[in-house]
Amino acid sequence: MAKLKASSPTGITRRSFIQSASAISLGSLFSIGCARGDGPSVNDKINIACIGTGWQGLYNTEVFMQDKNARVVAVCDPFKEGQYMQRGICGREPARRMVNQYYDYSGPEKGGCAGYTDFREMLEERPDIDAVVITAPDHIHAVAALAAIRKGKHVFCEKPLGHSLKEVRMMREEAHAAGVATQMGNWGHGMEDIRRLCEMIWDGAIGAVREVHAWANRPGGWWPYGIDRPEDEPPVPEGMDWDLWLGPAPWRPWHPAYHPFIWRGWWDFGSGALGDMACHILDPVVWSLHLGAPESVEATSVKLNSKATPFGGEMPVWKVHPETTTAGAYLRWKFPERKGMPPVTVIWSDGGLRPTRPDALAPDKPMGDGDGGVLFMGDEGILLCGCYGKDPQLLPASKMEAYTMPKPTLPRSVGHYKEWVLACRGEGTAWSNFDYAGPLTEIVTLGIAAIKADCKLLWDAENMKFPNAPEHEHLITPVMREGWSL
Repeated sequence: MAKLKASSPTGITRRSFIQSASAISLGSLFSIGCARGDGPSVNDKINIACIGTGWQGLYNTEVFMQDKNARVVAVCDPFKEGQYMQRGICGREPARRMVNQYYDYSGPEKGGCAGYTDFREMLEERPDIDAVVITAPDHIHAVAALAAIRKGKHVFCEKPLGHSLKEVRMMREEAHAAGVATQMGNWGHGMEDIRRLCEMIWDGAIGAVREVHAWANRPGGWWPYGIDRPEDEPPVPEGMDWDLWLGPAPWRPWHPAYHPFIWRGWWDFGSGALGDMACHILDPVVWSLHLGAPESVEATSVKLNSKATPFGGEMPVWKVHPETTTAGAYLRWKFPERKGMPPVTVIWSDGGLRPTRPDALAPDKPMGDGDGGVLFMGDEGILLCGCYGKDPQLLPASKMEAYTMPKPTLPRSVGHYKEWVLACRGEGTAWSNFDYAGPLTEIVTLGIAAIKADCKLLWDAENMKFPNAPEHEHLITPVMREGWSL
């Protein structure tokens, strides 16, 4: 049996990108050593604007500027330039310089990449932009995507698609109606392993699946949780338009507790472990089991934090911290029958919580990988995979050794990023377009709503209602700051 092997969706590894970003922080832009190759003339390329130029935003910008069918003509971020934690210098100016160096241009007047602070102004001023790549914090995704879609722009948006159920639904519906090419940034969807996993499930490798366990390693030390809003008000960093960074979120003073990256731990801006990882980890579950809207979701979570020392002194003081995401969560979605498959329960855990290790898994073998994993519990066996559907394996190992892989039935991807660029050119459809990624993200966002509601929620997907808990329906539609709207 040949071992399945995961690969980078772009040819650019995260390790190599971090090294490149570090080169920026040392005062010089890194050189891109790949050949640009033959392709359409400059005028035939898709003109792309990148919204959000933090670490992931720079990575995405680098990927798309190297695509022979694309050309990055603009970058946009409220932050001009600065240190991005340990990952180097980020911001719109480093991104602009990187792109211009790659294209051998010196400025917009020569056809190079321009920098913008406000994506709304950029979209108004640049009708030549064909498509946008959104790598901003979660609370900006929908307002930026909808603004672009309404101008007929194609959209690549990082996960999760939106910050609320209403946002996700609107993004899906408006993109579909506009006929623009879309793709969510759950890049594992373009890899070989997730297709192999689907084909194994559909081949009946473990029989009917009635229960699934999925888990993530987040939050760990990735972002804060269980803390109060800071009371001090340090000065806003030079080059940061803080009001614009907040966008539709409620006003609060600048503080390094929010930016960079650790905004993920604050509900006003981020979506916690679910928002960060579930669109990756649940992707093979949704695809292989043909999941649509769940009937219900319920959650329990660790929302408390002790402020006392473990020995002596005061008794432990336990306090709810409603503004930050949870230290750990346990969720359960229930899905009805669909496409000849029985009802299935999907269970999620994070914050160090994991399902019981199957007896069929050898003691010396890891359960999943460093980011998380999935256990598919079938009537005739168990299938284990890592994050992104990586390395699907039947348990026990002897069953995998004896198994004959089915003939491939799913078309293979040319690459998660490349397929979207081709879709922008009218050459096919991206696999994780919003018609697929929208329902996936709604499942995830429903889980976030259940964490906040702290109760079981029945879900009327057609009408977007919680029939058993109308008092929590405010969680469906976001409240936006004055001057912002969907």
